[in-house]
Amino acid sequence: MGKSEGHVVLYRKYRSRNFDEVVGQDHIVKPLKQSIASGRIAHAYLFTGPKGTGKTSIARIFANEINGFDYQDQLPIDIIEIDGASNRRIDEVRELKERIHVAPVQAKYKVYIIDEVHMLTKEAFNALLKTLEEPPEHAVFILATTEAHKLPATVISRTQRYGFKLVAVDVIQKHLQYICKQEKLEFEAPALATISKMAQGSLRDAISLL
Repeated sequence: MGKSEGHVVLYRKYRSRNFDEVVGQDHIVKPLKQSIASGRIAHAYLFTGPKGTGKTSIARIFANEINGFDYQDQLPIDIIEIDGASNRRIDEVRELKERIHVAPVQAKYKVYIIDEVHMLTKEAFNALLKTLEEPPEHAVFILATTEAHKLPATVISRTQRYGFKLVAVDVIQKHLQYICKQEKLEFEAPALATISKMAQGSLRDAISLL
């Protein structure tokens, strides 16, 4: 196994698959779980914060949970993940606008997760805003970004915003110890402490460094 492949496999293996597995973002998990329990699901959410803090993982978990799905690495057909960096043109958002009115195939909600949403062009944002203003009942948007300041205020105002935090060093170190024990890897506490500090609050980076 190549070095970089090992990083990817380890991160994927220990990626959170339900809310109870999420590390260091209790202030996000708790209200999301409450909204599911009460049945009050908004049409648009905005997840902001530093890279590697779990925005996309929690978006996937939330999308699965509101539809009653068991988490799978392969996303169900009604959960659509879009990379804002590579799908930033107006055409993709126009296509989304047309497809969004089609009812979900096997779920209650059709969920659109748009990662790095700040990368969309101005025209694409305008098209997205029109969709957020009049979303069909079955549509839920989860917008994720590391650079919320680049989003138009009109888009932000249509969303419920959740700010992700850098994960504390001791929390990262505890999680790395857990992974090492699961993988039967020998480790020294000072080495894990160093890795945890080097990750600078990013759990994903910490696992990659491990």
